[in-house]
Amino acid sequence: MAQVVLFGNEAVARGAWEAGARVGVGYPGTPSTETLESFATLEGVYAEWAPNEKVALEVAAGVSLGGWRSLVTTKHVGLNVAADPLFTLAYTGVRGGIVILVADDPGMHSSQDEQDSRNYAAFARVPMLEPSDGREAYEFTKWAFEISERYDTPVLVRSTTRMSHSKSLVDVGERTAPPEGRYESDVPKYVMMPAMARVRRKALDERLAKLQRFSDECDMNVAEMRDTSLGVIASGIPYQYVREALPNASVLKIGMCFPMPEERIRQFAASVDRLVVVEEADTFLKDRVRAMGIPVEDIGLPRDGELSVGVIAAALGLEAPVTREPITGLPNRPPLMCPGCPHRGMFNALRKVRAVVTGDIGCYTLAALPPLSRMDTCLCMGAGVSMAHGLSLTGSVSDRPVVGVIGDSTFAHSGITALLDIAYNRGAATIVILDNRVTAMTGRQENPLTGRTLMGEATVELDLALLCQSMGIRSVRFVDPHDLSAAEEAVEAAIAEDEPSVIVSRAPCALLVRTKEQPFAVDEETCTACGVCVRLGCPAIALTPSGMAEIDATVCVGCGDCVQVCKYSAIQPAGPACDIGGGL
Repeated sequence: MAQVVLFGNEAVARGAWEAGARVGVGYPGTPSTETLESFATLEGVYAEWAPNEKVALEVAAGVSLGGWRSLVTTKHVGLNVAADPLFTLAYTGVRGGIVILVADDPGMHSSQDEQDSRNYAAFARVPMLEPSDGREAYEFTKWAFEISERYDTPVLVRSTTRMSHSKSLVDVGERTAPPEGRYESDVPKYVMMPAMARVRRKALDERLAKLQRFSDECDMNVAEMRDTSLGVIASGIPYQYVREALPNASVLKIGMCFPMPEERIRQFAASVDRLVVVEEADTFLKDRVRAMGIPVEDIGLPRDGELSVGVIAAALGLEAPVTREPITGLPNRPPLMCPGCPHRGMFNALRKVRAVVTGDIGCYTLAALPPLSRMDTCLCMGAGVSMAHGLSLTGSVSDRPVVGVIGDSTFAHSGITALLDIAYNRGAATIVILDNRVTAMTGRQENPLTGRTLMGEATVELDLALLCQSMGIRSVRFVDPHDLSAAEEAVEAAIAEDEPSVIVSRAPCALLVRTKEQPFAVDEETCTACGVCVRLGCPAIALTPSGMAEIDATVCVGCGDCVQVCKYSAIQPAGPACDIGGGL
């Protein structure tokens, strides 16, 4: 045994590795991304980024069929995508263990919605474990593989942003020898046509009854008896907040949140004077405790966002212990695209034609904010393409073009079928694929358009032109978005056509450019304070108190976008690049 400090995501990866998992597969999504990246660095494993979460879980199902253990990683909205195979996989069961890490994002730090994935456990009738720190994340993941194979089921391990991205001291051990692969045909178990599925449905209920008994007996659910005047039921990160806010309260820490340990809950409730449940997002635990006929006191916890020590103490009318609560009253710092971001040039062109832009999930979603203000929708992965088609069908935007915008990784995730829908149904929408050669928003991961795998191996690179043409889309243009005139011409030509058209805006993510170009500066004598350069939204450009433009040479990467929009030649090279921090 050795003690190491691990992030929650790293702890899950280490636990899976020690449990003998040979394969890791997922799709990058904050706050889960680092799990698979960490797993990929461990000895004797294979890891891959799948095009989407549905594919990832189906790959794991195939791995399981061959008798190997696999880890699947996703964030909460990704589990929506994987729900189709998850529900039927609960029927078929497993051969090699399958553990699915799902990382929720209370407070929506990096997500388009807030979701409590504990509901998926009950909905799909699969067990879910909920660690409260990195040590438990490591231990529970190892437990999860044992449960998966013992009870013939996939197992969900739920994390949240705070759990995934906080560090804990973990006692790590040696790896269990991975089980040898074996395949055995078992049609009644794995072919879910109705007659066989009905039999497996009954087996699912029998399994849940066994898991219920296990939940009451296992060491993941622990009653910590202190002052019995107040009893608290909590799980996950809220347990940590409770221990700080209410150090003297008795606590039933739930580690297996589905099926819940009903007998332990009854015993705990009977041993305390007051009973409350502390949990983030949905009232998942409280509703089920009440359904058991046990009175639970309402304390008015918020239903949205994250909890904190102060929030919990205040809900119980107590003075909060001294903690580092969030500082309020600070000036806003809105997110911006990076200096030199290639997306900026394309959105500048879309602004010129006053396009209604149906957007998608990625860095480019920031184009909805001033000063670009050129994105009108952001729903889910792939919807930028589908919604452009749907809006075009209504004819309600007659005086402005409708353009769907999607990133390269998101296009591979769920944009391909949406584009096929446009071609197949003879739509006429214009779609822009922002190909910056990486999955940028989640930390620059590889994807099917980059030509490299998660394991760093060279591989095929999706040919967008051939793909679009194979669908029957004849109009495909490639453009460098840093050439602002060319970007504008491509947009104007595409929206003028009466058939589906695709523009591939291709330039690398600014964070992939390791050498800094010569920065630019503003000639104060020539600048007219027109503000056109500022409206590009580049963080390197600001206005002085007198209204003149100013470029911070330590931030400027020399992309030249601002030079092209300045009609007065007021932006000129500033001299040799500033070597501050090595540039980008």
